[in-house]
Amino acid sequence: MPLRSTLTVSLLAATLALSACQTTAPMAAAPAAPPATEAVVAAPAAVTGPAPHDNLNAVLWMQRTAEYGAVTETIYHAAADKLDRALKDKRWDALVPDERGNAAAGLPPAVVMDVDETVLDNSPYQARLIGNGQEYDDVTWDQWVAEEKAKAVPGVVDFAKAASARGVTILYISNRATHLKDATIANLRAVGMPVKDDSVFLGLGTFVQDCEQNGSEKNCRRRLAGQQYRVLMQFGDQLGDFAEIVANTPQGRAALAGTYRGWFGERWFMLPNPSYGSWEPALFNNAWTLPVEARRQAKRDSLDLAN
Repeated sequence: MPLRSTLTVSLLAATLALSACQTTAPMAAAPAAPPATEAVVAAPAAVTGPAPHDNLNAVLWMQRTAEYGAVTETIYHAAADKLDRALKDKRWDALVPDERGNAAAGLPPAVVMDVDETVLDNSPYQARLIGNGQEYDDVTWDQWVAEEKAKAVPGVVDFAKAASARGVTILYISNRATHLKDATIANLRAVGMPVKDDSVFLGLGTFVQDCEQNGSEKNCRRRLAGQQYRVLMQFGDQLGDFAEIVANTPQGRAALAGTYRGWFGERWFMLPNPSYGSWEPALFNNAWTLPVEARRQAKRDSLDLAN
């Protein structure tokens, strides 16, 4: 037999012998399952609670950091230092020329202040929205205002008292609707803000003759204030608190801020508010009807990655 055939036969014989051994040998028992306490690992519990909310860090910064109060105190201290200078300079006026329909000289002095996040801190309302997974709506907002629980923004009461002591009237031009006037004035007085009378609250819906208001813009109400007062300073947390925003786009807003850049820290004082504002819808073409994720994606797309 050739060598290849001999090897083939030998290998076949060996294979058959091994096969016979395997069929006659007892099968090994399958390993016993370990005790349940060792073998079963509990799956991670499902995450519960409110969904992620875009406003979480912003509201926490306003509520829980020393930096927020330090910033607002800095702003109001700086403004107080300029009060006497503004009073002495009879040409000093914080209204833009387009909103000054009459001469300011000889009129009694006033300071124009926005209310929300400029005088009153509404971060608890924002915190509730986060906890409940909600967005702003008129019903929950009105309920919050009716509680009269907002606290004063750090620094504002001392500034307002210093201005009032110098004969300066505090005017509150707010986008709180006029039907919220009583609750708002009560809250302002409760935190120590000077309120001369009901006329100093100019809420959304205030009628101004011969002036057509565009949405929630405050230009008509500033004109009304200018008819009676020389406005020394304006305080707010939005660009629209100081002058009319004609085009609410990032470019339009930047142009307005650039035009009056020299007024900030002199006649205009901007308070920090990372929580909400007209800057946000400017990033998604003011289309609040878009789904949340579409708005969020537009904001992501606006990030500067320095590429």
